[in-house]
Amino acid sequence: MNDKKKKPQKLKARLPRGFVDRSAADIRAVDGMVAKIREVYERYGFDPVETPLFEYTDALGKFLPDSDRPNEGVFSLKDDDDQWMSLRYDLTAPLARHVAENFNEIQLPYRTFRAGWVFRNEKPGPGRFRQFMQFDADTVGAAGVQADAEMCMMMADTMEALGLKGQFVVRVNNRKVFDGVLDGIGLAGDDNAGRRLTVLRAIDKLDKFGLDGVKLLLGEGRKDESGDFTKGAGLGSDQIASVLAYLAQDGYEPTSDLYTQGMSELDQIEALVRAAGYAEDRIKIDPSVIRGLEYYTGPVFEAELTFPVTNEKGESVVFGSVGGGGRYDGLVSRFMGQPVPATGFSIGVSRLMTALKNLGKLGDDEVLAPVVVCVMDRDVEALGRYQRFTQTLRHAGIRAEMYQGNKKNFGDQLKYADRRSAPLAIIQGGDERAQGLVQIKDLIEGKRLSGEIEDNAAWREARVAQVSVPEAELVDKVREMLDAQRQDRDRAAG
Repeated sequence: MNDKKKKPQKLKARLPRGFVDRSAADIRAVDGMVAKIREVYERYGFDPVETPLFEYTDALGKFLPDSDRPNEGVFSLKDDDDQWMSLRYDLTAPLARHVAENFNEIQLPYRTFRAGWVFRNEKPGPGRFRQFMQFDADTVGAAGVQADAEMCMMMADTMEALGLKGQFVVRVNNRKVFDGVLDGIGLAGDDNAGRRLTVLRAIDKLDKFGLDGVKLLLGEGRKDESGDFTKGAGLGSDQIASVLAYLAQDGYEPTSDLYTQGMSELDQIEALVRAAGYAEDRIKIDPSVIRGLEYYTGPVFEAELTFPVTNEKGESVVFGSVGGGGRYDGLVSRFMGQPVPATGFSIGVSRLMTALKNLGKLGDDEVLAPVVVCVMDRDVEALGRYQRFTQTLRHAGIRAEMYQGNKKNFGDQLKYADRRSAPLAIIQGGDERAQGLVQIKDLIEGKRLSGEIEDNAAWREARVAQVSVPEAELVDKVREMLDAQRQDRDRAAG
């Protein structure tokens, strides 16, 4: 019998499906994007607000599937008082709760924006994540369509602020128009709410699956390439024909007061945006815009990028939607027992960043790697001196770090600095310390010269890209050398 104890199995490091680790470059790119978006929103007079990641599940709205454990579409857990809480599905429903809870203190119209993570408990796939960032702007308390028109104009201005002029269009429709179509095919009333939502979500996939795919989703359902089946709305052939005729814009117009009212509002929006100088190439009325969420009650809009990209099948397709929104007059009212008009839109930050990467428009605001202060001696006095150099550089606004590794070999420290892409290395050994000097090694220039020098004698003679200065002149010389490197980069880019 073997009495040896089994070694405990090592914990496997696994990233959960549908989630990603974000790199420094991605984080900085998103920060830069968000700053530009925020600048536009601020210019329109909107102010920031922030809501928590969790909400009580019932506050997220009836558009979420009902279940004994309400985690279809959202991630949910039970609180210690036996109430269901869910990670927020979007940023709009939490805002509605916030407005209702603080209604007496809020100045209407309430114009706010916020960026944050949202979570979807859905099947992950290529480009489809369970956690992603949105950036929303909303106006609560303004009933007129001028508020919706302003949202469309702000969305257009945001796209242009991100360098996408001429490569996007904001498409606008009205949910009342399509609700009029649904009324005309017998899907009016609360009894048909579930089927209406299925129809809305089917049409929202028009740009992804085309008319044929939507037709399947309006009928019995659609099987994707992986074999997964999505149940359809179960409409009859005449009902499907009416919906497709509306989408094809072949002159189909139902005799519905709701349809007429919706078209009138679209005419007003179009007049307002045209008067403000936004032509059809920037803001366009488009009956195929539906939006998949049930809470929209009026105008709906999407920002679509129009440049081509190659999809997973190698086909050339337009990039598509990077954000959208609309009027949701019933969402705040659920908490209030009185009508509270609201409109807003949401930008998919992660998707928009992918688009800007495709176009090479993330900018060249690359953060310079830190200057590395090498550690030549390891007694407390020496370490304190190296730390003083590092802090002096930092307090002068220069990014710097003191070498913290275990390697005592100077060459290994330079290899570390090279892997960090450090522009400069600061060196002070015993000889320099005795003279009150410090060596500054230009690692960028040194790398260039190393390709031109062929023997050790020439290398020693060149003292490759290294200068010696008094300690008191360290900051000024580092700045001078960093500026020279920046000018070299600019010349190479130009």
